[in-house]
Amino acid sequence: MSTDTPTIVLVGHGMVGQRFLEALAGRGLTATHRVVVLCEEPRPAYDRVQLTSYFSGSTPDDLSLTDPEFLERHGIELRLGDPAETIDREARRVTARSGLVVGYDVLVLATGSYPFVPPVPNKDAEGCFVYRTIEDLLAIEEYARRSTTGAVVGGGLLGLEAAGALKGLGLTSHIVEFAPRLMPVQVDEGGGAALLRTIEDMGLSVHTGVGTQEIVVGDDGAVTGMKLSDGSELATDLVVFSAGVRPRDQLARAAGLAVGERGGVAVDEQCRTVTDPRVFAIGECALAADGRVYGLVAPGYEQAETVAATIAGDEAAFAGADLSTKLKLLGVDVASFGDAHGTAADCLDVVYADSRAGLYKKLVVGRDGTLLGGILVGDAEAYGTLKAFTGSVPPVSPESLVLPAGAGAPVQLGPSALPDDAIICSCNNVRKGTIREAVNEHHCTTVPEVKKCTKAGTTCGSCVKVLGQLLNAELEASGVEVDKGLCACFSQTREELYEIVLALRVTSYRELLDRHGREGARGGDGCEVCKPAVGSIIASLAPTIGAGTHVLDGEQAALQDTNDHFLANLQKNGSYSVVPRVPGGEIAPEKLIVIGEIARDFGLYTKITGGQRIDMFGARVEQLPLIWTRLVDAGFESGHAYGKSLRTVKSCVGQTWCRYGVQDSVRMAIDLELRYRGLRSPHKLKSAVSGCQRECAEAQSKDFGVIATASGWNLYVGGNGGATPRHADLLAQDLSDAELIRLIDRFLMFYIRTADRLERTSVWLDRIPGGLDHVRDVVVHDSLGICDELEALMAAHVAHYRDEWAETIDDPEKLARFVSFVNAPDTPDPVVAFVPERDQMKPDLPLLAIGLRPADDILEGTATR
Repeated sequence: MSTDTPTIVLVGHGMVGQRFLEALAGRGLTATHRVVVLCEEPRPAYDRVQLTSYFSGSTPDDLSLTDPEFLERHGIELRLGDPAETIDREARRVTARSGLVVGYDVLVLATGSYPFVPPVPNKDAEGCFVYRTIEDLLAIEEYARRSTTGAVVGGGLLGLEAAGALKGLGLTSHIVEFAPRLMPVQVDEGGGAALLRTIEDMGLSVHTGVGTQEIVVGDDGAVTGMKLSDGSELATDLVVFSAGVRPRDQLARAAGLAVGERGGVAVDEQCRTVTDPRVFAIGECALAADGRVYGLVAPGYEQAETVAATIAGDEAAFAGADLSTKLKLLGVDVASFGDAHGTAADCLDVVYADSRAGLYKKLVVGRDGTLLGGILVGDAEAYGTLKAFTGSVPPVSPESLVLPAGAGAPVQLGPSALPDDAIICSCNNVRKGTIREAVNEHHCTTVPEVKKCTKAGTTCGSCVKVLGQLLNAELEASGVEVDKGLCACFSQTREELYEIVLALRVTSYRELLDRHGREGARGGDGCEVCKPAVGSIIASLAPTIGAGTHVLDGEQAALQDTNDHFLANLQKNGSYSVVPRVPGGEIAPEKLIVIGEIARDFGLYTKITGGQRIDMFGARVEQLPLIWTRLVDAGFESGHAYGKSLRTVKSCVGQTWCRYGVQDSVRMAIDLELRYRGLRSPHKLKSAVSGCQRECAEAQSKDFGVIATASGWNLYVGGNGGATPRHADLLAQDLSDAELIRLIDRFLMFYIRTADRLERTSVWLDRIPGGLDHVRDVVVHDSLGICDELEALMAAHVAHYRDEWAETIDDPEKLARFVSFVNAPDTPDPVVAFVPERDQMKPDLPLLAIGLRPADDILEGTATR
């Protein structure tokens, strides 16, 4: 082609294609070239890595990676829904589906990949889908509205995400994986076992080691089931194929470009096709010079940068990429890095596994101590640090890097221990030295500034925490004072604000803000960060400082989070849950009957929880006082499931019933729950009491847990379940009842006093200087001389406790807030509606999605259906 302005044609506009455009713009090539983009999808590039977040509320616009102003500013011609159909390499022209013919000087193929669908009978039947684009997700969402069961073919990354999405849509979900374990590429047998246990605990059914033989269809041609290779049959009315991808190289093949035996456009180290020097290929459609087709976004980004540099006349090469990944699948952290499967000669494995907690950590090390790779399942907190040390000998033993807190003095390596050539962001290949340069030479002082300068943390986001640590370390090293204030309203930390409130007896947020807030914040309204944080501080100290003890008293009501506003947890369809306290999990038959009658009369969904309580879901806001009036009359109290406070104290049956029990665990659990009920804290608190060392109540996964011994009680602190599990640490052992309660009093009040906003005890214990040893010195040995004060604060809380719901239903002013519409207090929210399921009801999700008034055949959340 010969024109005054050379033309670059990009075929495909996915994540890699967009990065290529940004690389062209960054090198000034959009000012010297005409750039034309032919895109098959009806929307510009979006974040396919975060595709599943669509089902948790993200919109297509939220996922978009393309700023229209960017395209306009750089004169980029983007043609949506108009893919390239043919390439004439001799004439250097591309013809699009619309008939548009574009000449090129440089052609870049970024056509990505297509989902592999196994060649099984009826694979194209109604109810069969792939999981690749936003349009795929829209189609799945629509079909799921008339389905009850879904099956995903493939147990890899996208397969697990798809299964989670189906479960979130209300379907019973199955995963069918041909390999003997889930995620066979990323994890080994041990990691797969830990992942399997955790996923099955979430209610998903997993079938490994079997393949799909046939999709079974009904007379109407729609899916009714699947036949598996072991002879079994799985009933399902929706199937999602997520069995891997293949390079989308058909356009290149038709143009006579060389492709690999298993697909992929063959390119050299500059990503130039080996057949035609004017044609490049990047991303999942390219067979790189090292013989790999890379399915991760990070290598595609490197290839995009390489091609842009080559077009600009600079030296650049793509010789391969790091395949390390860190993922959160169904809420479970999974990471692998380096030689994760230990293929190097003479390598050794260091393994820690806890199948009950769903934890698996393996490090692969060389004979000389070099860290070669690893796998993390259930807890990938150390991923960023471990990946950065890959290829070098860490300054500590491998064992100390995988053992959990409390099991061998684990070492926390900060960012200062990393070498400058350590890769911090593998998605964008950003090293620690580059981040340091951004701070020291480009004067970046915030994480967003560092992200903009280096592109680190702008793709999957898994490195953002390390990024912040590096930024603060560099700023402090250069003498810059790092602002550790709670928010833009307060320069003090939460701990400092606690001390101010306690010492000066500050009883209102307004007083604290006007007297101790930042200059520009005084007299203002505050923000959504500090208002609930200060509200929690005042609530936890209320009896001592003379403040109102009810969270809905006066100004306190305006400070609360959404759930506290109505003393109930807001659910996804706008209804609320009702959770009465059941101390220690012990409940009399009469109270069980009351709960059943209330659930029946108000049409509520009931569920027994892991915290040994009975939750009732589906109450409309105006029904809450009516429900709680009946509960309070029956002797129930608020379970505080809505607050950052004590939730439950679980128990086993202990020595009263169990032949192994050595102490009365139920009595102790009830005593503890009644003592600490309503205690407001930086984050929720959970506890458990086990009657013997068999640990049936799982006390070591709680913020404070108690295990009976023949001589008394052992106290464990800082445990945590959930997304980032942590075993609790032994604080003291063989305690009497009085000693146990005294130490828990001290521990909780010291935590409330010194923790950051929304910081669990597990994170606090790892963060606080000195860790467990310091906490033990303070609360056991009274090294700071504050234990009398801590005990007095707890005693004040216990003496002044009042049930929030009992006080609310006796206060007309508080009751006035329980309406759906302030200007129409007698009108219920029309979108809060339900449909039947398994002899109960569930939210009507399609109705919620379109926001329509319920039809006559939908169950409304009232006592009369």
